[in-house]
Amino acid sequence: EMIETLFTINSSNLNSKDGARLPVIPVMNQEKQLLDLKKSQNIAILLRALQITSDEGCEALLEGSADRLGMELLESLIKMAPTKEEERKLKNIKDESPFKLGPAEKFLKAVVDIPFAFKRVDAMLYIACFDYEVEYLKGSFQTLEIACEELRNSRTFLRLLEAVLRTGNRMNMGTDRGDARAFKLDTLLKLVDIKGADGKTTLLHFVLHETIRAEGSHLSGAQLSSRDEVEFRNGVHVISALSHELANVKKAAVMDSDILSNEVAKIAAGVAKITDVIKLNQGLVLDESSRRFSESMNGFLKKAEGEIMNIQVQEEFALSMVKELTEYFYGDLAKEDARRIRIFMVVKDFLSIIDQVCTDLVK
Repeated sequence: EMIETLFTINSSNLNSKDGARLPVIPVMNQEKQLLDLKKSQNIAILLRALQITSDEGCEALLEGSADRLGMELLESLIKMAPTKEEERKLKNIKDESPFKLGPAEKFLKAVVDIPFAFKRVDAMLYIACFDYEVEYLKGSFQTLEIACEELRNSRTFLRLLEAVLRTGNRMNMGTDRGDARAFKLDTLLKLVDIKGADGKTTLLHFVLHETIRAEGSHLSGAQLSSRDEVEFRNGVHVISALSHELANVKKAAVMDSDILSNEVAKIAAGVAKITDVIKLNQGLVLDESSRRFSESMNGFLKKAEGEIMNIQVQEEFALSMVKELTEYFYGDLAKEDARRIRIFMVVKDFLSIIDQVCTDLVK
């Protein structure tokens, strides 16, 4: 109403030859808004960014070509799938309709006309993500395996454990705890809480200082004095290098074995999406696109089954190594503090404390 009031020509101000109430702008086909506005905008932006047309997108869906659509578009399609009401409206729009569809509506209208379209999208998203997920899991399990080897074979770490045990026994001499054969690994994190008479030197400072002297003497030769500066620096270098030596232990500390196992199970269960669409495709009239779709799905299925079997074997092996390592350091797996992967968290935190204490000792 405001546009008509402001921009139409008043006949009283015209000569008779000019006519009455002629609009300045010609009437154009109105764009039909069938989807939620935000959904429509997001799909349109993505289509422009990926430079894909409706015809190209539908052809890729019909033929099962996940690479042509890409992970980003497939994820967006899953999130922005039309509701039943939106799908009904899209299907009811005819070619001869006076309304012009926007890019998103036009694309989704073409998609909903494809048989079991969003089951295809779900299966193709699984395919698009598969290699990335498998590589991530392989790398994670390999990190766990290497972390177990690093921790089990680290001479410096074992020397520190020995020093902590001896120091604890010396401090507790004459008590029922003065002849301990072991200690809880979590005790390592409490060494900085035990302070000496000066109120500054912690038990960890003492243990590291003496271990540094011993390691420095070992490297420099017995003929050097234990107070020699070169000897001390050599020892500091050995202890400081522990953080680098146990690099994969620190990486493993941020992992969660339950999450990794769930991811493996999820990938294995996802194969059902592929078998489902293969069965649905078999019920269609055989044409070139359905034949290509079948070839694409079956080809992937054959590859995926082998990959899943391999990753399950690697999972079992890596977690068995973690279990053995935990038993080695904790003894009783039934205890709460012996949860899988926790051992790496404790060592990572201990390494952080060691790095700080070494810096203090050098100063």
